[in-house]
Amino acid sequence: MTAHSSSQQQLVLSPAWDSPVQLAVKRVVDTVGSAFLLLLLSPIFLILAIAVSATSPGPIFYRWKVVGQFGQPFVSYKFRSMVANADSMRSQLASMNEMSGPVFKMTRDPRVTRVGSWMRCYSLDELPQLYSVLKGDMSLVGPRPPLVTEYAEFTDFQKQKLAVKPGMTCLWQVGGRNRVSDFDEWVGLDLEYIRKWSLYLDFKILLQTVREVVSATGK
Repeated sequence: MTAHSSSQQQLVLSPAWDSPVQLAVKRVVDTVGSAFLLLLLSPIFLILAIAVSATSPGPIFYRWKVVGQFGQPFVSYKFRSMVANADSMRSQLASMNEMSGPVFKMTRDPRVTRVGSWMRCYSLDELPQLYSVLKGDMSLVGPRPPLVTEYAEFTDFQKQKLAVKPGMTCLWQVGGRNRVSDFDEWVGLDLEYIRKWSLYLDFKILLQTVREVVSATGK
């Protein structure tokens, strides 16, 4: 699907979204998986918290104000990978945005701390989102949730990506985040996921995510 030429395209849902059994299994995987990982990775959480606190003044966690399924806002958390006043500095860097559209992406963002840069390579800053998965605001796999400020600028086409619950990882995360510079192309990948969704596809994306994390491809 080409996002540029299909801005008026109607959302197409996989038949699997109408299966109560498959949706129940997806939720069980989310609940059990996030709970298990939160327990397993708790020592790493402690190490990361100490590293963030010791190397940069400010809170350990970043309150991530995002939008979920059907446009419902919620607060998730990340380990803070930027300086404490990063949000107020964003307007100064707008001209260096590498992503067209409402989303900001910059490879060498000067707001990122040294520890933050290392965490981002391995996506470690994302780990606190497991709590949002456990709560039910997010899924392990699904379109990435946009910031509230970004969502305010979404077109109707772009809002279609939130027809399903957002996730920690997605097709863009495992195959496009280092090459996609057009937000509509990113949305196109999300809509492809929604159109083709199955439990097998989730499993495949999770395996690919492990590969990406180990390969330290994050930025």
